Amino acid sequence: MDSDQRAAAPTRRAGSGGPRRADAERNTAAILAAAADCFARDPQASMTEIAAAAGVGRVTLYARFPSREALLGELMDRALGEVAAAVAGRRLDRLPADRALRTLLRSSWQLLDRNLRMLHAARRALPPEAVEERHADVLAAVGQLIERGRDEGAFRTDLPAHWLVTSVYTLILAAGDQVESGRFSSGEALAALEATVDSALRPPA
Repeated sequence: MDSDQRAAAPTRRAGSGGPRRADAERNTAAILAAAADCFARDPQASMTEIAAAAGVGRVTLYARFPSREALLGELMDRALGEVAAAVAGRRLDRLPADRALRTLLRSSWQLLDRNLRMLHAARRALPPEAVEERHADVLAAVGQLIERGRDEGAFRTDLPAHWLVTSVYTLILAAGDQVESGRFSSGEALAALEATVDSALRPPA
């Protein structure tokens, strides 16, 4: 082997996994897209249905996501990551805390509404503590706004801040459940959510 061949050999070995990695990435993207569509139609969608919709075998599906819970967890992480990114991009620190919280609720709801059935399925499949942990970034943003709103006199101080954060979190979940059950349209749920959060946080007369 001459010097040119020796120089080229490591390059071929280093790149030998490239097509396989690209195939794996395409399969993962196809699985996640198919799963999102399947869960949007039916929160009870099975792994077999998702594999068929993604155009992959069950072995490939389970190699990427070893359980339905793991797949739902990844979908929830991605959806809530979009929410956290949208909240961060709103520059809520420039607004009074009460207006900032309304902005957070509206921008979050627009993204959550697209994924309500999948999120409903994830909440049924995952332990409650795992669901709450995945909301940590959004809850932290809510907590910061509530603390600032208390300092500004916009939010009540007679109840612990952590209780107010929990109340907002619970109301968001309840609003999603009302849409999922057909009791509210998305717009009605958002209006009820905003009104109830405003009432719950307003300082007592």
